[in-house]
Amino acid sequence: MAGSAAVGVAAGSVPRFRRGFRFQWEPVQNGYVLLYPEGMVKLNESAGAILREVDGQRSVQDIISALEQAFPEAGSLADDVNEFLQHAREQHWIELS
Repeated sequence: MAGSAAVGVAAGSVPRFRRGFRFQWEPVQNGYVLLYPEGMVKLNESAGAILREVDGQRSVQDIISALEQAFPEAGSLADDVNEFLQHAREQHWIELS
């Protein structure tokens, strides 16, 4: 379990969207997208569920807890959430504080 957390996303970190990025539901795409000045990223369901929890206030651990409550059948989501948030940070979609 510690493998993904060691990649660089601390449980107490607070993710927020970087300036110029906007997360929203796009009816035409029938899914969540991330808009930015150069284009758009269509997100899969899992990515949309994670980014829907990013509000610049809640910590990574708070986001994991909320998702585990929303999807109890999925079991522990810590590794998946950490891995995705690390990817989102590497893509410069979010920043962590």
